Amino acid sequence: MTAVGVGARRRTGATSTSRSTATRRRKQTETSRFAEWRTAAWASPTTSYYLIGGAGLLLLLLGLVMVLSASMVDSLNKSGGATPFTDFLDQLTFAAIGVPLALVASRFKPEWFRKLAWLILAGALGMQALLFIPSLAVRVGGNTNWVSLPGIGTFQPSEFAKLGLAIWLGAVLATKGDLLRQWRHALVPGVLVAGAFLGLVLYGHDLGTALILMALVAGALWVAGVPASLFVLLSSFAAAAAGFLVFSSRNRRERIMQFLGLGQDSHAVDSFQPDRALEALGSGGLSGVGLGASRIKWRGLPAAQDDYIFAIIGEELGLLGTLLVILLFVALAIGITRVVKRHPDRFVKITAAALGAWIVGQAFVNIGVVIGVLPVIGVPLPLLSAGGSSLITTLAALGILLAFARSEPGAREAFAARRGSVRRSLAVLAPQLRRSRARG
Repeated sequence: MTAVGVGARRRTGATSTSRSTATRRRKQTETSRFAEWRTAAWASPTTSYYLIGGAGLLLLLLGLVMVLSASMVDSLNKSGGATPFTDFLDQLTFAAIGVPLALVASRFKPEWFRKLAWLILAGALGMQALLFIPSLAVRVGGNTNWVSLPGIGTFQPSEFAKLGLAIWLGAVLATKGDLLRQWRHALVPGVLVAGAFLGLVLYGHDLGTALILMALVAGALWVAGVPASLFVLLSSFAAAAAGFLVFSSRNRRERIMQFLGLGQDSHAVDSFQPDRALEALGSGGLSGVGLGASRIKWRGLPAAQDDYIFAIIGEELGLLGTLLVILLFVALAIGITRVVKRHPDRFVKITAAALGAWIVGQAFVNIGVVIGVLPVIGVPLPLLSAGGSSLITTLAALGILLAFARSEPGAREAFAARRGSVRRSLAVLAPQLRRSRARG
């Protein structure tokens, strides 16, 4: 081989080595930049706001689409075949009420909610007391937890009780401060008032909502820092009370027995909903049968657009659709947890924990029921299930959480800086747009 050939090979090898080294360095730089961006984004004081707002908005939009799909059969039956949009238009109306309410609430300062806590609690208590008026109380599915007011319509007071109790617990427990280390201060008035609300909810035989209220109270007490011994005692008492209520009711007892596989008839009415829900989830596969193409809703799945809308999501959007819903609720939980950890105000911490325990806890209870790992309880999937009371109160709660996120240390300054940068960008672009229009 000639000296020229050897030299050419060496130059080619050196060039190849330098290219691979440059490629490796570029990849390391890109990885480092991504890590820096991820760290900066996580540390940003606005991340909590965008997590809560983004996840809530996507869940609301997905919920409207799925209510439209899941409720068509029921709407056709209600209207005698005239229109398939009755339930969807109702849900759209509730969203049109709840979204502005959330936007207004997101602009409030946290101290305003604290000042209004007693008034909000009194309003929630007054609504719940309407169940004692026979002419107003409405019985649905064995539970008397609905109220019908002339000129307003039918609503569920217990949904407003969740919101009122969360704000009030935040205000009272934050005021108590270090006194919560003493049992009497932890019990009075927080636990006693919460117990009164539980009693009113159980008066209507709504055990599902009562369990969510228990989770809400537990979230508030845990973040407030009550003694662990009292927390364990209250949890044990709540579990014992729930067990008594389950086995003191024939309907609830049969549901539990059916869930445990101890029922005499495996094809009993109590197992119809869970069986159809699992059938829907199983037929969806990875990507689903297509939006609006559900077959199980035509086969009489009860509450397809209400408590069992997750089954319709699984059938029409498949495993990917159900994972999206779960990830959105996880993102919402992360955003709320950031507020609890980062905010210096105890009222904000406790109230955010209570609201998070309610919304996220109820979501995973509903999902657990639909996939068959929990017995049938009867609670809606927040932001996704049809229902005006649930949607409006959940959106109001998200608005309050957004207000808390906006008041995180450094958040207001960050939002102001971003608005300033947007205005500067528009100021630069405006002359160019005018010149281009003049040329045109």
